[in-house]
Amino acid sequence: MPLPSSPILQRLLPEIEIEPSRLPAMGYELQEDVGPVTCLEHGFPTPLVRWHSHEEFELHLIVATSGTAFVGDWIGPFEPGHLVFCGARLPHNWISLDAPLAGVMLRDRVIQFLPEATLEAALKFPEMHEAARMLRRARHGIEFFGMGPMAERHWLKIKAARGLKRLWLLCEFLAELSQCATYRLLSNTRTEESGIDELHAIHELIARIANDPAMPLTAAGIAAQLGMSIGRFGRLFRRCTGCSFPGYLNQARVTRASYLLMESGEIVQVICRAAGFSNLANFNRQFLRIKGMTPTEFRRQSRLRLGSFEATSPTPPQDVDAQ
Repeated sequence: MPLPSSPILQRLLPEIEIEPSRLPAMGYELQEDVGPVTCLEHGFPTPLVRWHSHEEFELHLIVATSGTAFVGDWIGPFEPGHLVFCGARLPHNWISLDAPLAGVMLRDRVIQFLPEATLEAALKFPEMHEAARMLRRARHGIEFFGMGPMAERHWLKIKAARGLKRLWLLCEFLAELSQCATYRLLSNTRTEESGIDELHAIHELIARIANDPAMPLTAAGIAAQLGMSIGRFGRLFRRCTGCSFPGYLNQARVTRASYLLMESGEIVQVICRAAGFSNLANFNRQFLRIKGMTPTEFRRQSRLRLGSFEATSPTPPQDVDAQ
């Protein structure tokens, strides 16, 4: 398939992850140490958080932060307890939108295993027929509801085991998932037919906003880059995220401003500009709408909550909220 001509769309091709590129320093287990079932955990941000695919099945559990998930052509929200089963070669990524500026040490717990032997065993043993059906559904990505605590318990047991016991514990986990009736299929595109389309462009845009919400972005500019009308871009963005592009951008910028208010001593006017707002009045209006209080009041309450007012502390800078 020829590469798309748009530079933005070219960057949306999923990175193909291969086993030799998986280093222990990144949190990967070596297959010669653990066999065909590998466990991985990592925080956010990390180079591992990227739009990518691989040959293995993957059970992916989020244990901290919330944000936007991308699985095939599906885009939707995630929060702690979000559990997704990705089939082989199904592109995926999770972008946290509420992580503190310093990041989090642990966000994801992952189990990967190769599909061939698992599918072959599932087809040969009648006891695994239900699991075989679930494995076939995984090509679309499966989100399980209410299974987060159970999945974390299984992950910890599998991580601690080796050899046949690890394989047996994985089968136990898959058996329990195959009995779960509260799930949904995510991607409408089968993995072997997956291509680059406009929905993936929204993935790139949201990733850019998460990395730097202060960058100057307009709906007209993004629509022009993607070769769409403003109306078409707006409808697509709302369908993918549930809100308008300006509303989403304001939410991301207010979230960034909130962390700056808690973690820095800069005055509100400086934080307003650092978060991407061009004028103080609009910043205060959006902050009040989203947070239910002014930036100055938010800073005061957060400091009280965190116990940061010490008798020996210097007097904090005085903020003035624009009306």
